[in-house]
Amino acid sequence: MIIDCHGHYTTAPKALENWRNQQVANLKTPELGPKVSDLQISDDELIESIEKNQLAKMKERGSDLTIFSPRASFMAHHIGDFNTSATWAAICNELCARVSKLFPDNFIAAAMLPQSPGVDPKTSIPELEKCIKEFGMVGINLNPDPSGGHWREPPLSDKHWYPIYEKMVEYEIPAMIHVSTSCNDCFHTTGAHYLNADTTAFMQCLTSDLFKDFPSLKFLIPHGGGAVPYHWGRFRGLAQELKKPLLDEHLLNNIFFDTCVYHQPGIDLLTTVIPVKNILFASEMIGAVRGIDPQTGHYFDDTKRYIESSNILTEPERIQIYEKNARHVFPRLDRVLSNKGL
Repeated sequence: MIIDCHGHYTTAPKALENWRNQQVANLKTPELGPKVSDLQISDDELIESIEKNQLAKMKERGSDLTIFSPRASFMAHHIGDFNTSATWAAICNELCARVSKLFPDNFIAAAMLPQSPGVDPKTSIPELEKCIKEFGMVGINLNPDPSGGHWREPPLSDKHWYPIYEKMVEYEIPAMIHVSTSCNDCFHTTGAHYLNADTTAFMQCLTSDLFKDFPSLKFLIPHGGGAVPYHWGRFRGLAQELKKPLLDEHLLNNIFFDTCVYHQPGIDLLTTVIPVKNILFASEMIGAVRGIDPQTGHYFDDTKRYIESSNILTEPERIQIYEKNARHVFPRLDRVLSNKGL
């Protein structure tokens, strides 16, 4: 199977965005609505939004299953308070759950959390548990910076986050470390903030002993790990200066990277520097980079082409990246597939 571990519902029916705009407009007067019941999206609308977009591209490009979560830039945890985020997260998660139910062979859902700046992460646990127990979701997206580019929360290694980690271990789910919209003009959302966060999350883990406290905790760092593979020597050297173990032992039993890297030299670097066991196939299609590369004539985010064109990877390594690593990092996904005889 070819499992895409990084998909977002970027093509949701317009009614979702309209509802959100009303919610934001009435932050100071929530009594004016909108109510959750005001949002009416039929199954037919969901089917159309998926069949014409993500599913069409999956068939065209040759992927089988996408781990599907709410649109990352729409999480916008910095907007409103915890109640704002809780309502919004519940709506977005339910839509992804409905998509996975309508297309059970092609999509399986992962959850956004109702995070809010300065709010105890423990408050996200009820939504997390609902998504796992009721919707059968297989992972979560964890935003290390719910302030939207101002970085006011403690680092991921801080005990501030431990309630989430305890639940992750209990339910055998990984977290994709994924920020949302930047409201800081210094950081473009997808070109800077996302990649900064990937690099920052890795360094926060490197300087800590987080995985001694949680040996089975798993983080998926998207977008190829930001600057991490390119500066692997720097990180190895910093770990050495900090008297940390070798990175293979210190971090690579717990941290994994995806292939949302949009050119061949980038994928070649990733697969040369990072052990194949730590790389999961992903495209984030219909996401941050939607255009066609004039140098190749193909979509930038058609990442399967880069894996197939690699002169570095063996066929068994391709299979590992396409399927085996995802089943290892997402044990609940592995069980769903095994129960289907896959």
